[in-house]
Amino acid sequence: MRGMAFDQFGDDDVLRLRTDLPTPPVGPDTILVAVHAVGVNPVDIGIRAGYLANAYPHHFPIIPGWDVAGVVETAGPAVVGFEPGDEVFGYVRRDDVQWGTAAEFVPAPQRCIAHKPESLSFAEAGAVPLAGLTAYQALTEVLDVSEGERVLIHRAAGGVGFFAVQIAVALGAHVIGTASPRNEGFLRDAGAAEVLDYSAGPISGQLSEPVDAVFDLVGGDTLADAPRQVRDPSRIVSAVDPAVRDLGGRYMFVRPDQHDLEELARMADAGQLRVPIAKAFPLEKLAEAQRMVAGGHVRGKVVVTVR
Repeated sequence: MRGMAFDQFGDDDVLRLRTDLPTPPVGPDTILVAVHAVGVNPVDIGIRAGYLANAYPHHFPIIPGWDVAGVVETAGPAVVGFEPGDEVFGYVRRDDVQWGTAAEFVPAPQRCIAHKPESLSFAEAGAVPLAGLTAYQALTEVLDVSEGERVLIHRAAGGVGFFAVQIAVALGAHVIGTASPRNEGFLRDAGAAEVLDYSAGPISGQLSEPVDAVFDLVGGDTLADAPRQVRDPSRIVSAVDPAVRDLGGRYMFVRPDQHDLEELARMADAGQLRVPIAKAFPLEKLAEAQRMVAGGHVRGKVVVTVR
């Protein structure tokens, strides 16, 4: 099998294009997906550096990647609702780290997979799962955003932030996003009612009044200012900085969820969720794609195409 892999933790130079990778095992509740496109996320860089070695068993060689869009190749005997040839997408976070998505095939537990939105290309669908689920779960579960509420989203032009803007708008919220001035039109096109310049001083001083909920994707000083941005600190959630707990808010780590993926697919097909692709790279350029993500300030999503 052809894929990208690494045999030790390190910088992006440990990534190698391999043509001799074994065919992945397919358990009874597993779907073998023929990979078409892979979303690239900051966590991929953290895994490569060994930052999650204490959280999951790791087995070398490791194929990176948790996001996927592709076609069902085979399905285990306990799988229900998926047949060979079905177009799917998913957040393939298994219980160990080895069989990632940056290869010709990935074994995906059924809980991680849903049918691909018909309106999206494979590249677009492959960019959605991790970032889209993070935004969806933060807004609908942790913050429980309801119609008419004022929601502040930090780093709104990034991958998670841009999905969060659109999802919050679909929920009926008044959305305020923080971004650089060059991204104001980008965010207003997505439905943001207000766009604040993160470089123009503390956001709490730019708000006309405190908001109902804050979704932090920056951490650090931005997060430290959050209690002054919101009416109730318990309605601060961060997906990047556990220090939010010290402020009375919630720290979240996204989870695979078939129902939530189906909701994201429904929103995409209803025209409520669009997927801007910052750049698409071929598989052998995965290291370059990871460098682009690591550099920050990416507007939209970075993807790698396999087929």
